[in-house]
Amino acid sequence: MRVVRVPGVEDLERAWRDVSGVLQPTPVVPSGIGLLKLETFQPTGSFKVRGAIAALTPEEPAVTASAGNHGLAMAYAASRVGAELTVVVSRRASAAKVAKIRSYPVRLVEHGDDYDQAEAHALNLPGRYVSPYNDPHVIAGQGTLGCELDAQVHGPMTVVAPVGGGGLAAGLTLWARQRGDVRVVGVEAARSQAVSAAVGAGNVVEVEVGETIADGLAGNLEPGSVTPDVLRHAELTSATEAEIRGAMRWLFAEHGLVVEGAGACGVAAVLAGKVEVSGRLVVVLSGRNITIPTYSEALI
Repeated sequence: MRVVRVPGVEDLERAWRDVSGVLQPTPVVPSGIGLLKLETFQPTGSFKVRGAIAALTPEEPAVTASAGNHGLAMAYAASRVGAELTVVVSRRASAAKVAKIRSYPVRLVEHGDDYDQAEAHALNLPGRYVSPYNDPHVIAGQGTLGCELDAQVHGPMTVVAPVGGGGLAAGLTLWARQRGDVRVVGVEAARSQAVSAAVGAGNVVEVEVGETIADGLAGNLEPGSVTPDVLRHAELTSATEAEIRGAMRWLFAEHGLVVEGAGACGVAAVLAGKVEVSGRLVVVLSGRNITIPTYSEALI
């Protein structure tokens, strides 16, 4: 089992310097439910690019496993900093995301039938392993979303974000601790609730993972993951498949926004009345990368 340290304030400060020097702030737009933070506008279509930029250096080769968005973000970041990178995806990973990863000069390995098998393979490859969620630099990088909100939204906030491995919600919780007036609510797909199970058990436990349109949130946690410990300070809920699909339709109908299943989980929970709000409500739309057939089917 790898030993990973819990990130601190200094990690967030360093990540903010790195990320703000490369990425432009993503927009915050008003909505009937509150404010929407459009991480779909990132150059790779997902918030994951924040953690990738914070984690990669040109000094040492890196390897990662990904359901798609993290691998794409790492490939983009590697091309920016000149890092050597291997990305491992499962044979069932999103075709749209895999095709985009292939467009970058990285080594792409397809292994296993799900994310868990891909991750286990990646952990045995040479190079510094950079987890999509269980890495202090990645977590701090995702927390830079909060640093942007400091300038975009004034006063107390409730920030709602999706939870798969928990990197984004953990980064936001790290940021929120410095504020004191921000509540973080994480939303899992009901068919994949590894983080809430770990929080409840006090350690990482294996859970049953079902088929979900929120493919970016599906999978178990690496043993010893630090995100559940960080997320004991957050609030967790979940969204059903019907609620997620309904949120995807709502975002398209109301705002003309294409959002993948994982990215719509926050809106799904809000629309279903599962989020208690104090202050301004900010819902993170975490990604847009989805195949046209899957998206079209969700809209019906």
